[in-house]
Amino acid sequence: MRYSFLTAFYLLFTGLQILAQPGLPDTPLVKPLYTPNTRMFAHTIGNRTVIIKVLQYGEPNGIYCINMHDNEGTAVQGAIPVLEQTGGTLIRVENFSQRLIRFRLNGVMYGFDPNRIFSKTGIEQTMRDNKRINKAALLEIEKFGQKLLSLIPDTARIVVALHNNTNDLFSIKSYVPGGVRQKDAKAVYYNEAQDVDDITLTTDSLVYQVMAGAGYNAIWQDNAKAKKDGSLSVYCGDYGRRYINIETEHGKVDQYREMFEKLVAYLQQEKEAATQPVEDLTRKKLSTDQ
Repeated sequence: MRYSFLTAFYLLFTGLQILAQPGLPDTPLVKPLYTPNTRMFAHTIGNRTVIIKVLQYGEPNGIYCINMHDNEGTAVQGAIPVLEQTGGTLIRVENFSQRLIRFRLNGVMYGFDPNRIFSKTGIEQTMRDNKRINKAALLEIEKFGQKLLSLIPDTARIVVALHNNTNDLFSIKSYVPGGVRQKDAKAVYYNEAQDVDDITLTTDSLVYQVMAGAGYNAIWQDNAKAKKDGSLSVYCGDYGRRYINIETEHGKVDQYREMFEKLVAYLQQEKEAATQPVEDLTRKKLSTDQ
């Protein structure tokens, strides 16, 4: 009995020490409401087979998340606990934890950024950036972009791009007056109390107001003037699709989860508000009929 008591005490004390270690997320463990139903698609690009995973949490609710850069796992780690509680769809491109996708075609190696493939102009530029451009290879990349888009239905309420960045390489400062992407922004909210690397960028004015109102660095993309770089944000802006990129510095899982939670909470409130008038009318009709 004494041995069992001491053993239990040791395990409890050790567990508390582990939980108290600095740098570990302090979010309490919550049992998931939804476990994902996973579909896998194998897409061939030249000599490569790229796996695309679609994880469905609960019934489709119009929230479609996409992680195109396989080296940006912090965003995925931050989003999944939220999706487990609220539901939604997560699309992941698997690429050996690399940002660029590389493939051989007719013995020649090509590379591209999967977030620059939603226009021919973007594909040509990302191929130039990676030293080789070829018409047949361009068509292969274009087909891959079309495959990703086909997984996001027209009924999607919002497309959420899951991204991370490296300290000071891409930040809210890129969009403020004098920044390299100043012309891409219709409005910018810069909270100097926030890390400049933690940002949201959206095609939608209401989503911009919500994220800025919550104190997060926020950019409302100028959908007409933004550089046509083949990115998903520009594609969505051109075609009138609601889109947001939530982006934090690598490693900031809790910060990412917090920002994503704020977005999803707003989307849930918006959905409830949209259905409320219909419910009220139904109640009134029932009251009249009785």
